Amino acid sequence: MTSERFSRSFAGAKVLVTGHTGFCGSWLSIWLRELGADVYGFSRAPITDPALYDMLPGWDVDHSVIGDIEDFDAMNAAIQTIRPDIIFHLAAQALVRESYADTLGTYRTNVIGTANLLEAVRNCDSVRATVAITTDKVYENREWVHPYREGDELGGKDPYSASKAASELVISSYRRTVLDPAKTLLASARGGNIIGGGDWSADRLLPDIVRAIQAGSTLRLRNPNATRPWQHVLVLCHGYLQLGDALVKGGAKHATAWNFGPIDNTVMTTSQIVDEFGMLWKKPHVEFEPSPLVEAQQLALDSTKARIDLGWVPAWNTTDTIQKTVEWYREFNNGTDVPTLCRNQLAEYRERLI
Repeated sequence: MTSERFSRSFAGAKVLVTGHTGFCGSWLSIWLRELGADVYGFSRAPITDPALYDMLPGWDVDHSVIGDIEDFDAMNAAIQTIRPDIIFHLAAQALVRESYADTLGTYRTNVIGTANLLEAVRNCDSVRATVAITTDKVYENREWVHPYREGDELGGKDPYSASKAASELVISSYRRTVLDPAKTLLASARGGNIIGGGDWSADRLLPDIVRAIQAGSTLRLRNPNATRPWQHVLVLCHGYLQLGDALVKGGAKHATAWNFGPIDNTVMTTSQIVDEFGMLWKKPHVEFEPSPLVEAQQLALDSTKARIDLGWVPAWNTTDTIQKTVEWYREFNNGTDVPTLCRNQLAEYRERLI
């Protein structure tokens, strides 16, 4: 028996997930359907091959619209047609290295795309709550060891981080001056580094490890000593759902920015993650290949606010996160079908909720 205090807010509700074809969007959509929501998706087609979305045909969303959030008319038309009750905005360009290769595209997607979504929300009187997902990298990184809190200065040296910090300003502006809080509430969620089964993105640590194992090739680490607040995708989805629930219940005080970091406040280096992965399954041959691109080295989040004000208590800690991620990929490699893997892990997580 699960203990999901947020379940009633989504049962029978029309929920729109932007970025539903992505890794996190697919997992969130699965959970929403399990809660009884009528799930709609608006996103570009999957950008990876394989893609988790393609392996869950008809199992994650009820209605899928393939479109681009940079296209306001398409975004606005979709929302006017769907008339959702709740929106989770995950669509984004989410890779640091890609933000150097396509800087303007990153800003268009992450900043203008967010503005397009919120303007469409402004035009639709059915939307009661919107949770806009940004990232842990929105803070002006001082390379200090203490975790960042929601009131710390926004910033970002690399284009990805800067684009997400800029999207936070767009969100704040719409929340404070454009949207009517009596009709719709808006919050942003700043999640730590997400890992979990079904991610095949380029330039992400866990997919790179799996690809190296499967191909028998060398894993090249560009920042072996960089620390990150690693979390399982279900831990973040849990946070997003609990925040959405608080908004739906009329919690105007919750219409603000929220950090979602590891429950045990653990940060691990990329090298430590590779070692842990190796102990649980296999470890590929590793070579260090320093990158000339600017990326944060020290990064941690303080999620005290979410713990106290939302009552968010993640069911899995950092050790669980790594173990469950390895289990997913190992079983996938052994031939277990993807819907079964996702269904089982979601059930395990829900059973652990308190």
